[in-house]
Amino acid sequence: MRAVVLVGGQGTRLRPLTETTKKELLPLVDRAILDHTLDRLVAHGVHEVLMSSPYLEETFHPFIESRRGEPAITWITEQEALDTGGAIVHALHRLDPDEPFFALNGDILTDLDMTAMLALHRERDAAATIALHHVEDARAFGLVDLEEDGRILAFREKPDDAIPGYVNAGTYVFDPKALARWTADRPISVEREIFPGVIAQGHPVIGFGSDAYWRDLGTPQNYLQAHVDLLDGKVRGRTYAAPWVADGAEIEPRARLGRWVAVGEGVTVGVEAQIDDSVVHARASIGERAEIVDSIVGAGARVGARVSLGASVLGEGSVVPDGMVLRDARIAAGATAPEG
Repeated sequence: MRAVVLVGGQGTRLRPLTETTKKELLPLVDRAILDHTLDRLVAHGVHEVLMSSPYLEETFHPFIESRRGEPAITWITEQEALDTGGAIVHALHRLDPDEPFFALNGDILTDLDMTAMLALHRERDAAATIALHHVEDARAFGLVDLEEDGRILAFREKPDDAIPGYVNAGTYVFDPKALARWTADRPISVEREIFPGVIAQGHPVIGFGSDAYWRDLGTPQNYLQAHVDLLDGKVRGRTYAAPWVADGAEIEPRARLGRWVAVGEGVTVGVEAQIDDSVVHARASIGERAEIVDSIVGAGARVGARVSLGASVLGEGSVVPDGMVLRDARIAAGATAPEG
């Protein structure tokens, strides 16, 4: 079984973290987001993964070289951004034309039963099967219209009002033949062009609904909440101590870490510092009596003594000088937080 993992986005909503690191390579508790994705694919029988990205492509190579065991990773150079559908079509020449394959966004956390999803795809002889997630407020996603038997009729734009419904959860099974009409010479949207095109041709596109955990990790709020949920045991198959502290981190005995905190390798936390509901990436330093809440501290960033940091994101190697108060701030990679 093969899978195409979509990792081409620029991660703009997670800036400044994604100024220097691809979103899918950001740490999620103990390993990269992409590691979680690949491990899940292996658990559901995938032996090879195909990926491409025109943005920060060079950052993937150390990850690929360090990855051990299955699945095998095949990198396909993408000269220009091809969007979600274009990236899938671009990989078709590396896939078996007679075997279905998975395609999925690389920036989601889920415990979706992909084995059951593939079984439904084969049972219904579908051209495509889409994992669906039920939400109470679909304004951020758009809605999927379904027949009673699970056949997808259409994709609706994001509604203006907070209404419940099923949304596209970013994991698919495709019959390669269903994509034969497209060529990878331009950007193509899987939702706005490929799925409507397959439906218009009369081929069955099936929705796979489930009670799986699912979260898009594309915003700081969702990235932080994913850590909370993992530490709280809400994602099946994942168990972590809470708070989670990596080997090699140095936490002063009189510092306090709240339950929903993840601290990376080589981090130092000073005397009487307090951290709650936050993530601190590798090699960052937190000064004495600093207070950090609802924030993400990027790799190698330095938070000075007596700093008060709330709902903020610090880029890699950034600096917050002693005594500063920051709320709802984003400090660029390598930058120093401005006074006032």
